Amino acid sequence: MSFTINTNLAAMNALFNVNNTDNSLQTAIQRLSTGEQINSAADNPSGLIISQQYTAEIGGLTQAVQNSQDGVNYAKTADGALAEVSTLLDTARSLAVASANTGTLSTSALQANQAQLESIAASITQISQQTQFGTKYLLNGSSGVTSTVTNAADVSTIDIGGTFNGSAVTASSGVTLTVTQAATQAALVSKSYAFATTTAGSNDTINLNGVNLSINASDSASTIVGNINGIEAQTGVHATYDSTNGKIDLATDTFGSAAHIDLTDASGVFASSAGYSTASGTDAVAQVAVGGHTVLFTGGLNGNSGLTLTDADGNTMLLTTAGNSTATADATVGQVTAGSAQFQIGAFSGQTADLSIGNMAASQLGTGVASGVNLSNLNLTTAAGASQAIQVIDAAINQVATTRGNIGNFEANVLQANVQSLGVAQQNLSSANASIVDTNVAAETTTYTQLQILEQAGISVLAQANQLPQAVLKLLGG
Repeated sequence: MSFTINTNLAAMNALFNVNNTDNSLQTAIQRLSTGEQINSAADNPSGLIISQQYTAEIGGLTQAVQNSQDGVNYAKTADGALAEVSTLLDTARSLAVASANTGTLSTSALQANQAQLESIAASITQISQQTQFGTKYLLNGSSGVTSTVTNAADVSTIDIGGTFNGSAVTASSGVTLTVTQAATQAALVSKSYAFATTTAGSNDTINLNGVNLSINASDSASTIVGNINGIEAQTGVHATYDSTNGKIDLATDTFGSAAHIDLTDASGVFASSAGYSTASGTDAVAQVAVGGHTVLFTGGLNGNSGLTLTDADGNTMLLTTAGNSTATADATVGQVTAGSAQFQIGAFSGQTADLSIGNMAASQLGTGVASGVNLSNLNLTTAAGASQAIQVIDAAINQVATTRGNIGNFEANVLQANVQSLGVAQQNLSSANASIVDTNVAAETTTYTQLQILEQAGISVLAQANQLPQAVLKLLGG
């Protein structure tokens, strides 16, 4: 045993342990106050990684459950509308059966039945055209219309919804494009600079789209170009030196009427003329054809780029710079696929389900019984017509019943079953995540109490250790 004054190892050891105890105590307090075991990445690095993956998946499962429930409501909306169509068809069949009894019915009675049947057909068509879930039409054959780009060189994106040229998109078709007016950028030119090395000649300050830029007399044309491009992120304007014309060309990064250049050069050192100059771009205009219908699309609407084309029905198409040319004529640029609604019913990519609902208009029901005959053009005024009408209406009833059966199967055996499955997965995954991140309050409280006692004991021992050097005084006769 040695006695020293300058180095008190006992006190140092006690202090070290007190610090460790205090750090652990602070961690316990944080876990108890937040209810979480992991409050920073350092608490449990591997656990944090696993927890973040679990959390993302749980969020995806929660949204997938909501998607499935929305899908159930979607299906119920369609089924409810078709239930009314079924009721109308039952009434129509009774009219057809009654009209077939020509031995007792007068001509006026047959005409009254015919008028009622035509009203029923019109109501069925109206239901097919107006049944919606949000903005989606369910029974006109357009439900789930999707658009894909087949010519990425000319078009970046295509979004054709359920309506084109004012009518429902009920059949798949190619999309063709003819650009009749190309979009342009806003453009201005400077005064003449004979060479890229030609200098400004005098000092100047210009304002380009609200940003001031100083020009020194010794700045060459190439230097000015570099300085303008240095503030491109603020102005949206880039510059190039045109050696052929001996001028600096200014052009906006974007196309269309919303693109503009506002240049103020009071001294006329840079600009082609002193004072204020302005320029705007122009929007593209194109003819787009889908399913035999051709519609005018115009760029720049609603503040969009001049390359973003829009029609009156809200369909959109984004041209590439290569496609932004009047040389783009009758080019097949995309494909529209109609008749299937897609639902994201899982937490991961590719976990989808599709529901196809055909066109339920009267003209599309009861087809196949006789050439050219459907629910919309039946004739109850003759015995032969009434007999044929019974067959057509029976076919229509079977068609609607089959569709309702498909919807019911999708609702019960796909969506509702999926909700149950996702609920179990969500519960178990949440439990697994909780075991990683949630604080076990009982265990942590026990640890907290233990650390409190250790800290108090450590402080007491530290105080005693700090007194040990005084023993040296006794050796000195103190």
